[in-house]
Order: sequence, then structure tokens, then C-alpha cells
Amino acid sequence: MIAKTFMGLEPVLAKELTELGANDVQIGRRMVSFRGDKELLYRANFQLHTAIRVLKPIRHFKANTADEVYDEVKKIDWSQYLTNETTFAVDSVVFSDEFRHSKFVSYKVKDAIVDQFREKTGKRPNISVANPDIRLNMHVADYQCTLSLDSSGESLHRRGYRQESVEAPLNEVLAAGMILMTGWRGETDFIDPMCGSGTLLIEAALIARNMAPGVFRKEYAFEKWEDFDKELFDRIYNDDSQEREFTHHIYGYDNDIKAVNTARLNVKAAGLSSDITVEEADFKDFTKPKEKSIIVTNPPYGERISTPDLLGTYKMIGERLKHEFLDGDAWILSYREECFEQIGLRPSIKIPLYNGSLECEFRKYQIFEGRMKEFRSEGGSVQTDEERSQMAEKGRFKKNREFKRRIDEEDDNEEGDIRTFKFHHVDFGRSLRRDRPGRFGDRDGDSGWNRDRRDRRDDDGRRDRNRRDGDRGWGGARRQDRPYGRGDRDDRRGYGRDRQGRDDRRFDRKGNDYGKKRRYDNDR
Repeated sequence: MIAKTFMGLEPVLAKELTELGANDVQIGRRMVSFRGDKELLYRANFQLHTAIRVLKPIRHFKANTADEVYDEVKKIDWSQYLTNETTFAVDSVVFSDEFRHSKFVSYKVKDAIVDQFREKTGKRPNISVANPDIRLNMHVADYQCTLSLDSSGESLHRRGYRQESVEAPLNEVLAAGMILMTGWRGETDFIDPMCGSGTLLIEAALIARNMAPGVFRKEYAFEKWEDFDKELFDRIYNDDSQEREFTHHIYGYDNDIKAVNTARLNVKAAGLSSDITVEEADFKDFTKPKEKSIIVTNPPYGERISTPDLLGTYKMIGERLKHEFLDGDAWILSYREECFEQIGLRPSIKIPLYNGSLECEFRKYQIFEGRMKEFRSEGGSVQTDEERSQMAEKGRFKKNREFKRRIDEEDDNEEGDIRTFKFHHVDFGRSLRRDRPGRFGDRDGDSGWNRDRRDRRDDDGRRDRNRRDGDRGWGGARRQDRPYGRGDRDDRRGYGRDRQGRDDRRFDRKGNDYGKKRRYDNDR
């Protein structure tokens, strides 16, 4: 199988897959290949923080022309995967001088499938771009072609908790990857002093509690496959045995009240209000936190961000960190070298990352008192051995300038590159199609598409935790006597699965119906 991700996050994704129990994990470019069974396929979609989508290859071949693509695709016995009543869609990613347009490749794949059915049955399956029963992914790198089943459907970065957004929001997968790179797993308080819509805050809470990011998601593509094992996925979905207690707190601040309100709305939708506090505050007023903390933030940068005195903002960040965050680690993602220069601090590590098509850097600053010379003379070090090794690889992106040019030709950096994937011919087991009449999607309320999620809530719709008392400013006061429990994630009520299988609807803030929801019941 293949898990796709952003450039720079491949090692983080590989580690996640290894921890899930995947075998033969191999890192490629914007992808990680691995082996596993159906349960691992489900868990990869549900539990991975840094995957964009998970693909299951069904054929690998070489093609020099569009006609050869057509012929090779037509050799596949598509009755294993589709019926005449099945709708499907084809997405293509192309890195080739011969095949210059991804949509043209998609059309050739579609034509081969449709023609095969028409010749055998006199009928053809239909295309559905919006909500197909089966999604196919075609990847072309020069003359190497890989055709896969897309088990995810909508990109996995769309967790389901985001209600509103701000200008240039941070992608959820990138945010999770940044946090995992820091090594933070909830051991201290977490601060984002420029939190925007709150993505880093929510992803930090999920990581701290070891919660699956898929808990909010409405549906996966594999749920429409004919060999979908509902009982297996129910067990995975409802298993919270690996979740852990989080005894610290997460703070988000922004000087824009609109961003603050947006972040609060998203935090509430995720059901994490007990773990996250969001307040209006300017970073220039930042004071030393009362508890040990880590800072991870994504300040304004790039051509699309309209921020007056951008360089002055970065100079202020460096000044505040130097004077008010001693003995702490601050991680900053930015784009322009001149912005980093204004911080005026020496980073201990620089990690290249792509934010969309922007080649950014994620830098760690270990804040200490005095000058570097005195700090080192007293035995201090701003770098670990691992960080020195990573810094030695700083130029690895520069070897791929042609790749960067190709990225610039794409709309975004979401799709992964599979050109380094070594295809193994494997018996994937039972085919996607069972010999039974009817089309997929004719599922009634008893088929269990709505699932229950363990839900420990009070009658008043709040978690069973005490409110944090004391100062709610930068860092706040340590809350005492907070019993752990999932509690009523009141805010998450539109995203869970109903134990009774009720088929409710989900509405946006203006009351517009936008589809079925999974909900949490209140009777536990």
C-alpha cells in the first residue's frame, strides 16, 4: 500500500506506520510504501496524523503512449471491482514529458474501463465526480504507471472539525507533522501565540491525548467497497484503549478577535474546550509562562499575507523569546530568509517543509540566557546529535529543483510522488465485488453506517473536569484535581456515530443542511 504526504513529512509518516505495525516500510518522495492487511488499511486512514490519502495498488505497468495506457488498463478484469451499477471516478497525477495533462490520462483510464463493460455486457458504469462508489488513482512518472484504489476518498487532512477559517490557514496534516517533529507528546504546556484558526492547537490536543484524527470524519472511500468489513471498522473506531490522560494545557493567542472567535469555534467543534484556551492577545505583550511550555507557531509570511511591517513582527518575536522564554524551546515555520534574520537568534535545527507550493523552513530555537560563548563554556548545547545529523541534510531539497519546478506547475502540493515505489505483485485477497444483486449505497439505517463512539459526558453537556482557576493570561495557572475522562464533548456532537444507528442530519451555522452526520449520544 501507499500512504501519501507532504514533502518533508515522509520520515514522520514512516514512523507512524511502523508504530501501527506496518511491514516493509519504505520512504519515497511525498509517499511511504508499506505492507499490511485490511485492518492496517482501516487503521492507516483512521489513525495516521500525517497521511493525505492511502492507496492500494492494483496494477503497475510501463506505457509510452496514451494508447498503451488504454490497452494496459483494459487488460484488468474490472468485474472484480465494479458492476454496471457502480459509479466511479479517476484522479491522475502526471510527471511526464509524454503525458502532459492529468485529465487526459484520466479520460483514457475511464474509456478503457467503460469499453470493457460495454463489450462484455452491453452496458457501462457511470462516472460520479462528487460522490463515486469507487475512486481510482493513476500515477504516471515518465513511463512508469501505477493504478490504485483510493481507500480514503476526500483528503485525510479534512478532519471534519474545521467550521470556519482565516486567511491562508495551516493544513491539518502539516500542523500535525510539525508537532510530531518537535518530539512533544503532551509532557508540558503548549503555546501558539499566533494561532489563527487554531489548527496547531487542535492537532496538539489530538497528539497529546493520542486520539485518532479520524474520529471526526464522516466517511472513508473504503466504506463503499463491497468487501468492507463493518464489524472490523466499528471495533477500530470505538477502541479508545490507547488514548491517554493529558495533565497539562494548551494555549492559543491572536491579536485578531476574528481569528480568536474562529479558533474557539473550531476547538468547540472538536470537543476539546477543556484542553485548549484561546484568548485575544498580542505577542508583543508575551510574558514568561508560569509552567514549563513549548512554543510552536506559524507567523504571517508569503505574498498572500497582508501584514504591515512584517519584518518588524519577526524582530518583535525574537525580542520576546529572548527576554520572556528562557530555558524554553520555540519552533517557528516561515518562508522568507529575511524574516528569520530579523528574529536575531541562532536556530539549533532547520527543517525544510513545503506549505502548499512555498518552500519553507521549520526552525527550532533553544532560548538561553547570555551569549552563546558563555552558554557553551558552561556545558550548554543548542543541538543534539540527531539535530546535527538533520542539519547536515539541510541541502537535500536543493537537489530537487526540477521537482520544485514541477510542483509549481501543480495547483498545490497535496498529491504524492510514487516514482520511487517498487510494486510488488500481491494477492490482495477477496475481490471488492461480491456476487450479490443491487448496487452499493443502497444501505438502510440498520446497516450501521452511523457508529457509536464511547462518550463519557455529564448531563449538562460538559466534560467531568474542573474549570481552570487563577490567571488565564500567558501560560495561566496549573489546574488541580482534574479527573480524566472523555466527558461530554458537547462541541463534537455533530461528528460522532450514533449507537442506535439514527440517521440524523448535520447543519451549518446558518441552518443549511449539508449531509448526514455522525453524532454522539448523551445516555452514557
